[in-house]
Amino acid sequence: MQGGLAINLMHFARALRAAGLPVGPGKLLQAVEAVEAVGIGNRADFYWALHAVFVNRRDQREVFDQAFHVFWRNPDILKRMMGLMLPTIRTESPDSQDPLSRRVADALRGTAPEAEGPEKSEIEVDAAFTVSAQERLQEKDFEKMSAAEMAEAKRMLARIALPVAEVTTRRHRPDPQGPRVDPRATLRRMLRSGGDLADLARRSRRTRPPPLVVLCDISGSMTRYSRMLLHFMHAVSNDRDRVHSFVFGTRLTNITRHLRHKDVDVALDAVSAAVADWSGGTRIGTALHAFNRIWARRVLGQGAVVLLITDGLDRDAGEGLAVEAERLHKSCRRLVWLNPLLRWEGFAPKSSGIRALLPHVDDFRPVHNLNSLAGLADALNRDGPRRAESLRKWLKEAA
Repeated sequence: MQGGLAINLMHFARALRAAGLPVGPGKLLQAVEAVEAVGIGNRADFYWALHAVFVNRRDQREVFDQAFHVFWRNPDILKRMMGLMLPTIRTESPDSQDPLSRRVADALRGTAPEAEGPEKSEIEVDAAFTVSAQERLQEKDFEKMSAAEMAEAKRMLARIALPVAEVTTRRHRPDPQGPRVDPRATLRRMLRSGGDLADLARRSRRTRPPPLVVLCDISGSMTRYSRMLLHFMHAVSNDRDRVHSFVFGTRLTNITRHLRHKDVDVALDAVSAAVADWSGGTRIGTALHAFNRIWARRVLGQGAVVLLITDGLDRDAGEGLAVEAERLHKSCRRLVWLNPLLRWEGFAPKSSGIRALLPHVDDFRPVHNLNSLAGLADALNRDGPRRAESLRKWLKEAA
């Protein structure tokens, strides 16, 4: 292989590693061998040879695809990456940049060799920040995070606990101040004292956190959030017991067993292998029908709390969704809908899927950054009315 192509492959591998893909020296050697085998005469063969080497999970496809087309299509890519740092770029709205492309751009910028030229002038900036970097990261949309910010956000997600207000169970526990007399324990005391009178033993009801069921949309419109939300689901699954996790696009998949693995990379690899409809369409009604028919009786006992994570954009235009959502709502203690579209101030519940779901949920909350997940934890820890007051506003707009 010619030296120039090998060096470019090395820079490409570094860019993928900076973008979050697990790329090491072994993968680079495999990539060189793959390119030597297929040659560079056909672009499709070249793409799929590198894809076979560098992509291990479905959620890595989009990052690889963007990095490949940016890196190999434009031979002057390094100059363009440097152009992003010019002051003129500041006049553009940050929202106009493709978020995932920004992640790839950050990665590519990091692989660029330092250009030889005149001595660089140093610019001193008075960074009088009013909030810390961590606070800014907590408020930043998952969709707009760079590769480094996403890595830090994943570490912060791993520390998020999701306490849920405890519910009273049918079981009892010994309690000297309990409201009920325990006849068995009282008789045992009398037998130990030879039949003499003994103090009454008392008991009270046990309390326990209810089961938590998470239904997460992994369709194409949710791709950029589902990656982070899977990290969140893994953290919750390893923080408490009785957590049941499902993902859905055009069909429902139970990933509870896979997320119980302590290593997040191993867990997500197993999820990626188990899910067949990643980044496709959304059939929310079909997925909820499968959950109600197969899983509801198994996992919704003892006052389970359900987190439904979806943007509500349904390929079936909400057909059958209201019936299934109503059945799910009646089967659980609380149904919380987490929707990343709520990050927009101008959001309105106009789509048929959203209008079908809204009447059957107890809370309607955003899920687009770390602060929104922290707010969810606070809301679940409060023992208030089942239906949130803020839901009235959305029901009124959907009517």
